[in-house]
Amino acid sequence: MKYLIGIALLFISSLIFAQAKVNPTDPQPTCYMCPGTFIPVDELNAYTKKAIQEGHIDQQVRDIDIGKARVGIGMVYRGKLDAPNPDSVAEHDQISEVYHIISGSGTLVLGPDITNRQRRPATQRTVVEFNGPGNNSSEIQNGISRKLQPGDVVVIPAGTGHWFTEIPDHINYLMIRFDPDKVTPLKSEAQSLNYLSKPASR
Repeated sequence: MKYLIGIALLFISSLIFAQAKVNPTDPQPTCYMCPGTFIPVDELNAYTKKAIQEGHIDQQVRDIDIGKARVGIGMVYRGKLDAPNPDSVAEHDQISEVYHIISGSGTLVLGPDITNRQRRPATQRTVVEFNGPGNNSSEIQNGISRKLQPGDVVVIPAGTGHWFTEIPDHINYLMIRFDPDKVTPLKSEAQSLNYLSKPASR
């Protein structure tokens, strides 16, 4: 009898707990029943290898819907740079970026006051697939220069200019893109592996 009572109490308590979890007055997940995403290091390394072999700089690994926004994961490999290229300041209107430096080093200038803005073409691949609409420019006024090394993290809000002015040998970093307006397309694991399996178009 005690056993049956115990089972009944357990059943009732589980019902109460289940009801509490779905209480409509509680804050609700912004990404309901969304799965997590895992990206193995071998796949990330394959992007770096592809960048070196095929001469790519920025490559998108994933673009994931997280409910109210999307998150892009990219791998970037930049070769030696003795002096900044003309009009190489970048600025993105809607997408913020986070860099985590993996290897190499470089000098990055950051600041919101960019000069001689030049609108990026709407059909440019990086605009369509990676970081949305934005501008290039020739210089950052009153920018702050940072020497980047492995382990460093850089946060670049949308609208902030960023500009590599020197890379002694190379710099390789993981890029996280925050896309609250969902302006870039989703990219799945299957799409990523298909991209890695053949030479990429430029």
